[in-house]
Amino acid sequence: SDNAEAISFCETVNALFPHNPDYQCDLAQAYISGDRFEDAIRVCQSILDEDRRNQRARDLLKRAQQLLKNSKRRDYYKILGVSRSASKPEILKAYRKLAAQWHPDKFDGKDKKPAETKFIEIAAAKDVLTDPQLRARYDNGEDPLDPSSQEHHQGPFGPFGGFSFANMHPFEGGHFEFHFG
Repeated sequence: SDNAEAISFCETVNALFPHNPDYQCDLAQAYISGDRFEDAIRVCQSILDEDRRNQRARDLLKRAQQLLKNSKRRDYYKILGVSRSASKPEILKAYRKLAAQWHPDKFDGKDKKPAETKFIEIAAAKDVLTDPQLRARYDNGEDPLDPSSQEHHQGPFGPFGGFSFANMHPFEGGHFEFHFG
């Protein structure tokens, strides 16, 4: 493939010129194109160990880290077998077809549990991709159904869900106020 050839070429060039950051960045880019994100991260970190100000290496590192993270999360588009530009009717059509195919009531014995898992995964994909807000969050790199992904996205009221403690002075003997929405 072209990616394998590009990686091989860049590795050869880097063997000949091992301390050239431009060639190292080219190698990192080739690794990213070949879905070898860990290798790209390693190369970028090596460049940044030598020069923390190398903006290209920083950008490539950030991209490789994001792509690595994305590669490990659920791909709702792939689960439903639809493109990233699929419309809501296309998503619902794919959901109905897969839900009928994987409905747990159609399975017995040892096949029932994997079918339940697949069915839940299909329903989750439909829920995310048919809700415009959830889909936008997902497309921006967050899995809205993953609790660990949501820790950093708490919404406008922070972790206290609408309670404001700004006017609370517990050691002054006064009162405190709750402000809702």
